[in-house]
Amino acid sequence: MTIAQTSPAAVPFAELDALTIGTVAVPGDRAYDALTSPWNVAVPVRPAAVLAAHDAQDVVEAVQFAARHGIRVTPQATGHGPMADLTTELLVTTKELDEVVVHSEEGWARAGAGVKWLAVVEAAAPHGLAPLSGSITDVGIVGYTTGGGLGPMARTYGLAIDQVRAIEVVTGDGVLRRVTPTEHPELFFALRGAKGMLGIVTAIEFDLVRQPRFYGGSLWFDGADAPAVIDAWRAWSAELPEEGTTSFALFQLPAMDGVPPMLAGRLTLSVRYVWTGSAEDGERRFAAMRAAAPVILDDVADKPYTAIDSVHTDPLDPTPAYEAGQVLTDFPAEAAAALLALTGPGVASPQILVEVRQLGGAFARPGEHPAAFASRAAAYSLLVVGISEIPGVEDHAAAILDAMAPWVGGNRLPNFTFTPEEYVDAYDEVTLARLRRALRTYDPEGVMTIGGVLS
Repeated sequence: MTIAQTSPAAVPFAELDALTIGTVAVPGDRAYDALTSPWNVAVPVRPAAVLAAHDAQDVVEAVQFAARHGIRVTPQATGHGPMADLTTELLVTTKELDEVVVHSEEGWARAGAGVKWLAVVEAAAPHGLAPLSGSITDVGIVGYTTGGGLGPMARTYGLAIDQVRAIEVVTGDGVLRRVTPTEHPELFFALRGAKGMLGIVTAIEFDLVRQPRFYGGSLWFDGADAPAVIDAWRAWSAELPEEGTTSFALFQLPAMDGVPPMLAGRLTLSVRYVWTGSAEDGERRFAAMRAAAPVILDDVADKPYTAIDSVHTDPLDPTPAYEAGQVLTDFPAEAAAALLALTGPGVASPQILVEVRQLGGAFARPGEHPAAFASRAAAYSLLVVGISEIPGVEDHAAAILDAMAPWVGGNRLPNFTFTPEEYVDAYDEVTLARLRRALRTYDPEGVMTIGGVLS
């Protein structure tokens, strides 16, 4: 299942340029840096060549070209999940595939592979509909969804993969296929959870939910109150019905545009909350957290779904980030204490964000159609994000994961997997076996770089 390797320097990329409408660029070309630069600017994405596909046929030509010349292909849409080790040969970026269609009467949408969630959120909102978008609508739909799609309404509606109706994809054998639960069912299983292992998605269709508004946002506390607030959050969230999805995050935000002055240059704690039921019930449910400690900023209110980014307050601008994560089986008082010992008040932590998300609810229930997502038994997720340029940030992140080891268990979230070696840990043995069979069927020559991590 491996292609005969060719030195990228010997590959005639001018041939690919002649076969495609989109732009082909190699190092030194004016367009190269703009086409290859990911959102996480700390990851050096330097392929031998990049194709900015104009349409699905361009993607077909690229995959077939790669197979002929013995090189591997990696897809990239918005560049939010790059891995330098996987982007050394031909990178195919699908940013230009920007189709967006909302079928409001039937309650579903179609999006090209280059579309970010914001476009669908804005197109669906006038009809009282919403997609199961990510924690920030600047994230691309395809990468997020094919990695599972854990969003701010996950406990109510489950994962984004559970809403997928159809996927159009160029598989590693260079064939454009339309994949549904009944057409290529093994591929439908694999694409929903295995990210870009099987091919390059060109379009995706998914159901929307009727959620014109939500009650939620972020509630901010001083870092000195973090132990009391986390203790209250643990007890409160344990009783939270499925209408509520929540997380907390320890922040160390710099003084910069977009950061409220009362949050800058200090340790703070944000409790994030989305309630999909009535605003009155949501406010009543949240009263216990408002009473946990003195509040320094309260942005929890009844809002239109177009304000969903206010919940997680993720950054928009490209960032040189170092990220690490795991899933947890539990988050008892001992786990909170271990986390705070390395990230809490009075500690010199180099991390800008340390997040714990409560899972469960609809997240834990398999969707109507089986998918290559093996993390549903996880009770919480842990995410650590630091600025890569800060000395010691990687060692400190490793120390956090080591401290949380007694509560780590289960399979990683594919979208919170940051190195090729971690990918295998995202799947159980049954899922791995199905993925390997699908790779043998749909990418027999091993053209897709990401699929190679399972071989």
